[in-house]
Amino acid sequence: MYLVNAETDELRVVHAAGGQAHYALPEVLPLSADSPVADAVRSHQPLWDDSAQLASYHEGVPDLRRTVVSLGVVPLSPLPPGTVRGATGCLVVVNDALVGFESDRRILLELYAEQIASTMDVGAPRAAEGAGPATARERTLPLVHAGTFTLDRGSGPIDADQTLLELVGIPPETFDGHVESLIARVFLDDLPTFIAVVGRGKVTSDVGDLMFRVRRPSGEPRWLHLRCRVLTDSTGRSARVLGVVADTAYHSEEVEAAGLEELSRGLADALTVREVAEAVVRCLHRRLTADRVAFAGLQDDRLTVSVLEPPKPSEWPQIWRPDNRTEWLDAPLSHLPTLAAVLRSGRTAVWPAGSDLEQGLTGITQGGLAVLPLSAEGRMIGVFLVGWDTPHQLSATERAWLSVTTGRCSEAVGRTAATDTERERLRTLQKSLLPRELPEVSGAATVARYLPAADGPAMGGDWYDVFSLSDDHLALVVGDVQGHSAEAAAVMGRVSTAVRAYAAEGHPPDVVLARANRLLAGMKTGLFATCCYVSLDLEEGNAWFVRAGHPPPLLCQPDVAPETLDDTVGPPLGVVAEADFPMTMVDLVPGAVVALVTNGLVESARLPLEEGMRRMCDRIGAADPSDLRRMADDLIGGADRRDDAVLLLLRYDGLDLRPVRAGWRAWRLPDAVMHARRFTARTLRSWGVSEEMDAIQLVVSELVTNAVVHTLGDVRLDLTLAGDRLRVAVTDSLPRTPVKPTTVDWEATGGRGLLLIEAMSEAWGSVPVGGGKQVWSEIAVAPHTVPAPDVGTERSP
Repeated sequence: MYLVNAETDELRVVHAAGGQAHYALPEVLPLSADSPVADAVRSHQPLWDDSAQLASYHEGVPDLRRTVVSLGVVPLSPLPPGTVRGATGCLVVVNDALVGFESDRRILLELYAEQIASTMDVGAPRAAEGAGPATARERTLPLVHAGTFTLDRGSGPIDADQTLLELVGIPPETFDGHVESLIARVFLDDLPTFIAVVGRGKVTSDVGDLMFRVRRPSGEPRWLHLRCRVLTDSTGRSARVLGVVADTAYHSEEVEAAGLEELSRGLADALTVREVAEAVVRCLHRRLTADRVAFAGLQDDRLTVSVLEPPKPSEWPQIWRPDNRTEWLDAPLSHLPTLAAVLRSGRTAVWPAGSDLEQGLTGITQGGLAVLPLSAEGRMIGVFLVGWDTPHQLSATERAWLSVTTGRCSEAVGRTAATDTERERLRTLQKSLLPRELPEVSGAATVARYLPAADGPAMGGDWYDVFSLSDDHLALVVGDVQGHSAEAAAVMGRVSTAVRAYAAEGHPPDVVLARANRLLAGMKTGLFATCCYVSLDLEEGNAWFVRAGHPPPLLCQPDVAPETLDDTVGPPLGVVAEADFPMTMVDLVPGAVVALVTNGLVESARLPLEEGMRRMCDRIGAADPSDLRRMADDLIGGADRRDDAVLLLLRYDGLDLRPVRAGWRAWRLPDAVMHARRFTARTLRSWGVSEEMDAIQLVVSELVTNAVVHTLGDVRLDLTLAGDRLRVAVTDSLPRTPVKPTTVDWEATGGRGLLLIEAMSEAWGSVPVGGGKQVWSEIAVAPHTVPAPDVGTERSP
């Protein structure tokens, strides 16, 4: 057994058995040497060589002239392969053989190396307070008293060595070779976890690291540590289990019985994966004296935090909340290579304070990090993250708790995974239907919060949406579909999409809800939905509210008491096909806050809606709108809710720079384009825009020409100057979006217009407006302060 001496950059033997001198294995070996031992430590990968492969090395290999040998090198490290910190040593095994080690032997040796690594400190210990890193000789590395076994899961025979039988207290001469004889020695409380791994029948857990207790013939309990791998046959079914069982005498203390009983009781009562995670998070938070513990589930290569203790998502690094929302924390696994390595290894890992980790982890904890992977039914489903704010050195008991928790949690997840499938499907559906990011617009700030029901199904039909409309307009929507089911979620997705689509066509708010109402009524789903739609003119500060059976918006203007805007309301969507939805218009002043909520936030069996709205008004009035995210967290966090809850906040700030506009309606005359160019030149001169005149007139010519030639009906040209951007927009009656040609032949007489527009514009596009469309182009101009008033709309040349 070699350990790395960090001061001299070399490997030194700390333990040897079986003839080190006979095989000419060196006492000291440079870490940079051309040696299989050094190669394995540097690469952090096991190495298995036969005599022919060893002949290519020059240093640190057995003397091939004495005997034919095979050599195996397994890195020792408390951290999983693929992490930043490399191996801290290695286990070297030499064997007289013509060929290398067989597959089963390799697996058992790798498991034994993992058992050794689990007794090592993650960080290099110090010889004395304030001293530098300890040398290999100064480290304490207890020998692991371990036995091995190979189990046939189908028929039950087990090949257990003498050391394993001695650990469980079975005399070798009385052992009948059946796994049931081992199971009979296991404590009753630990049986479910142990049987999930080594019992006959279907595997309910693929955990490879667990602690369990056996009762010795004398009656005394003994803690044992099992590491194993479940091997599958050609059909993918579990066929054999290879394992190493070690004595835990190196633990200075035992896991306390009271804590173990509490953990077992919490897992026994859990019916879902989330409830299992909650029980484990509570236990780890208390037993490890951790500052924070979280469970992050793995879904489509993303880690999503679903349980957090204490609940402070706002303190997590930006990578976990890229859009600054805190109703869930998630991050792509590709940005967290440390956690990805733990999931691949399936092994618990611990990092001390000061470890070289990515920002997504160092931002969570400064004093150390423990990561416990969680698996069920042959796949990784997530990790537990345990962190400390101040440097923390794990005690032997705390290390034991990590191993105990891993095994019991995996067994509980295997039991609850089937019943949890529908809830996970609903949660995934909910996240896919809600917007991941809210648009950033000038003149306003928005924040949304969604929390699923505290009891019952994982989700209901609540939704929210925020999207930009043309001409500095912003739309906000909240809604709630009747029921808590997959059908309610599906209907919610269709209704929310319909509302956005009708709004994008340019319809006013009352028409948007009227069309969405007819759509839902025509679906014949038997479900109805409530909805509140707000359209805000960011330039003027005018907001139009429309409600369909939904709780009223709450408005808090500066220096004015908060109020509910409950003047008018229409019926819920889907109830009456031809219903009217009256609008209410309110003038907002800079600093005003508008709050849209669903019933789950302000109503319950113990709280009438009117009282809930009054309380929410009081809390909004007492909140500080300068930090809208914190305000949203405070409002939704203190609510007494049992149902889904949505909170959508908007703070109207007003525009610092008000745009100037001019419009002209074209007549269908042969010289319409000429008059459009004249109108544009006259307007630009009045605004003081001259340098960009030619480019702007070229874009106007192309857009107006396309509208006049290819469409019927009215054509309108609008010019808008805002700061350093001039927007040219041409509206016509044809809804078809213009398509830019991929190639234009030299002999072609058309098709170059959109290419010219693209070349002259900073950005361009097309949006539906009413029954037609609007094609727009934005051109960069020098910033101007326009002294003259806006040019009015001209209806004729």
